[in-house]
Amino acid sequence: MESAIRKIIEHIGEDPNREGLVRTPHRVAEAYKYLTKGYSVDIDSLINGAVFSEKYDEMVIVRDIDFYSLCEHHMLPFYGKCHIAYLPNGKVMGLSKLPRIVETFSRRLQIQERLTNEIAECLMKHLNPLGVAVVMEATHLCMVIRGVEKQNAFATTSSMLGAFRSDRSTRMEFLNLIQLPRLNR
Repeated sequence: MESAIRKIIEHIGEDPNREGLVRTPHRVAEAYKYLTKGYSVDIDSLINGAVFSEKYDEMVIVRDIDFYSLCEHHMLPFYGKCHIAYLPNGKVMGLSKLPRIVETFSRRLQIQERLTNEIAECLMKHLNPLGVAVVMEATHLCMVIRGVEKQNAFATTSSMLGAFRSDRSTRMEFLNLIQLPRLNR
């Protein structure tokens, strides 16, 4: 990877031997390894048995999960918030696993639409809930710093499965709850 980055530096007209650029190929390679670390995570190992039998039957929501990803079209960052809900069907998941799932799928080359679906489908598979809802809101640097250059544009995607797709009142409850004011911390 370092030699490829060195070639990119040369192709844009810079000298990769210039003092400030000598270690850049190494730093960029390390950054990309970190930004794409989701490829090396096994979801089953990540969940690690943190699914528990529980008679809780109301909506579980974790919202405002920060995420960072790389657009697969330009390899530029996109980032924002993810909101997740599920309706338990005799099983609940350790709450910290939800942000970890978001982190795993977001740390890959992505498009926001696929990322949203992957998170929802993962929860359906591992929890077998009555339904899953995922809403993601993101700023895409490929739209902000190049191309259309719209600094205030952001994208919202959703994946509604099970009861969240088939029952309008369930879907609306979730959408209303993620709009509530945040706690003062």
